[in-house]
Amino acid sequence: MKRLLSIELEKLWKNRASKVLVITYFVLLTLIALLASVNFSIIGIDFRLADLGIFNFPFIWHANTWLASILKIFLAIVIVSMMANEYTYGTLKQNLIDGLSKKEFVLSKVLTVSLFALVSTLFIFIMTLILGYSFSSYTETSIVFTDLQYIVAYFIKLIAFFSFCLFLGVWVKRSAFAIGFILLWFIGEQVIQGLLYKFVFETRQALNQVAQFFPMESMSNLIKEPISRFQLYKTIENQIGGQASIKDYDVHWYQIAIVIFWTAFFIYMSYKILKKRDL
Repeated sequence: MKRLLSIELEKLWKNRASKVLVITYFVLLTLIALLASVNFSIIGIDFRLADLGIFNFPFIWHANTWLASILKIFLAIVIVSMMANEYTYGTLKQNLIDGLSKKEFVLSKVLTVSLFALVSTLFIFIMTLILGYSFSSYTETSIVFTDLQYIVAYFIKLIAFFSFCLFLGVWVKRSAFAIGFILLWFIGEQVIQGLLYKFVFETRQALNQVAQFFPMESMSNLIKEPISRFQLYKTIENQIGGQASIKDYDVHWYQIAIVIFWTAFFIYMSYKILKKRDL
């Protein structure tokens, strides 16, 4: 496994665009920390995000992993490009000639995306601890490590999404088309949900019971948006006459199971496509 991983990392290191995207990704993650000390002004009111409680334990685990998951598209581009370059530059065929089996080739890609997910998760974990201990009003150990479920969910979500990107890279073979297909897939799921809600299901709850099995939706459900958990959001919602929303923000085992299924499916399909394809 170490040999397979070293082969992939060497390819990435020699690709300037991949290095730039990876560095950009981690720089943007670091900017989350800088937001804590920035003063914002809205309709004449000055405030800092740190003063709103966004960096309080244990809420910060939810907020940071959700924000970080939005930026995963940068690594997705690296993964799709990594696969597309194998076809463009003929390195895939050369690896197979040199004795690498198709199974080992797919495994090397899986190891690479797993490493990306692990490093990103560790980075978020450390950064969250630093931010939390710097700005949180609650630093008791029992509170600090209450919501580590979001770190686990973040890691699983990245593995799943990167496996999906790997599958598209193997299937489509062109990075631009593969990235476009990710957007089309997301839009397709939303359109299907809209049609089901209009013609099949009477309630949003009934629709969600089915939609949770969709690939992109299942990944999204692992870490739901945290904005509506803000006390400020609830206050504004009440002032404009709305009813405070009741939402389940927890990470459930069955949601993880669905995402793991799709992860295994995309990895398996990547191998099956590559196995049948004449290179």
